Amino acid sequence: MMRNPTPSVTLGLLVTLAACSDRPAPAVRSAAARPFEVAAGVPFAVDPRESRLRNLRQLTFEGENAEAYFSPDGKRLVFQRTPDSGGCDQIFTLDLATGTTVMVSTGDGRTTCGYYYPSGDRVVYASTHHHDESCPDEPDFSRGYVWPVYDTYDLFLTELNGREVEQLTDTPGYDAEATVSPRGDRVIFTSTRDGDLDLYTMALDGTDVRRVTNRLGYDGGAFFSPDGGRIVWRAHYPQEPAEQADYRTLLADELVRPSVLDIWVADADGSNARQITDNGAANFAPYFHPSGEKILFSSNMDDPSGRDFDLYMIGVDGTGLERVTRTPGFDGFPMFSSDGRWLVFGSNRNESHAGNTNVFIAEWVEEPPTSEGG
Repeated sequence: MMRNPTPSVTLGLLVTLAACSDRPAPAVRSAAARPFEVAAGVPFAVDPRESRLRNLRQLTFEGENAEAYFSPDGKRLVFQRTPDSGGCDQIFTLDLATGTTVMVSTGDGRTTCGYYYPSGDRVVYASTHHHDESCPDEPDFSRGYVWPVYDTYDLFLTELNGREVEQLTDTPGYDAEATVSPRGDRVIFTSTRDGDLDLYTMALDGTDVRRVTNRLGYDGGAFFSPDGGRIVWRAHYPQEPAEQADYRTLLADELVRPSVLDIWVADADGSNARQITDNGAANFAPYFHPSGEKILFSSNMDDPSGRDFDLYMIGVDGTGLERVTRTPGFDGFPMFSSDGRWLVFGSNRNESHAGNTNVFIAEWVEEPPTSEGG
């Protein structure tokens, strides 16, 4: 479950009529040749220190919104929302041309982590609705800040109308946090089916499940590289016996403590795994830069209180750390559109109340005129 670790405009065909002139008529350009422009939401001022962002827009304005991910064509998002009226998170899509928002989950139980299939007409997400229509119990925060990893989560595939729902996993334990390879052949997800929180991949129809990680600790929030050959994820591997015992006790109660997380990368089958961050902070929500040689992620490394999360970029070799956002509060869940032009993320900026999170989108500036240091 990806949580905050703190409490197209449709263009008509262009027809060019040649004037009575000796000059040749200008070439006809189809609508498809023009780059897609986001029209949903409203413009929002960019913090001048955030030189990687321009043409920032706020896309959501009600409820609590997070984990917004692009469709393959970059014209829609899928995201999760807790309504202002309360209840559980549900999965929605948002049309980036019109702003039209549609719920595609069932409306029952709790859902998390929606992601488009390669066809763009189906979404995979995790849900508890098949076990209980009501919301599962909230976690026990008397044990510190913890995330729930409900063993009633399974993965489901739905058409965008929300009416055709197919269950992809049906094993005891937590199955969630699914994303799909750009190659269009594999889904990666987190599961407790073998007694620990590990990464697995499967075919698009839920068959051919393969375990990717097998080290004691939490492996989650994985994404594939642009070429599908590597993965990046967040992890916490307890080392000391007392820490390992605490991890096992919490997991037995369907909980995990996310106060320290690090970013790891590996080949898509889990081989050649290596740690990218080592700063004692909560580093999570990693996503590959379009080059495949850098990673964007969210971290509280620069806030001693641990409550202020910003976006950072780092090389896959662990060098070249750069701070991308500097607005107070939370910035997280970054994802690039497939063409690398747009970046979507969740943020507390312009919050309607303390901790309110909404979805924002901006054009990514690959070569900013000035660059803030890390």
